[in-house]
Amino acid sequence: MSVQVNNQLVLLGWREWVSLPQLGIRALKCKVDTGAKSSALHAFSIEEFYRDDQLWIRFGIHPRQKDETLVTWCEAAVTDVRQVTDSGGHTTERYFITTDIEIGDQRFPISMSLTNRDTMRFRMLLGREAMNGRFLVNPAASYCQGKKQV
Repeated sequence: MSVQVNNQLVLLGWREWVSLPQLGIRALKCKVDTGAKSSALHAFSIEEFYRDDQLWIRFGIHPRQKDETLVTWCEAAVTDVRQVTDSGGHTTERYFITTDIEIGDQRFPISMSLTNRDTMRFRMLLGREAMNGRFLVNPAASYCQGKKQV
């Protein structure tokens, strides 16, 4: 059940459990990052291919923190390829995909870039573009929307 503020914005903590059902990811810890414009998802072994004349990618993800033994293989249509500057000031070219995300009882499409986050604590960042008009963030709270079933 979602916690709502002012009968419209759902409350998030600085980290939340999410699902990416179209990618087959049932539970993923996500860092809620109001400092990031776009969302980012951990990905490795990215491979391009074409389906019906559209560019797609196949990639692996380690859905659990600190565990590189579990791998989920995903496929998604590429919606964009563009330059992204990370918090350290490094600019890289990244693939962008659009897929549904579930946070609490909210489900909506989200655009996100793919990047290798093996050295990062969280496998996903939820950026401002995805949160705009939907959520209010309490940086002192965690997991306001409950835990996803693994």
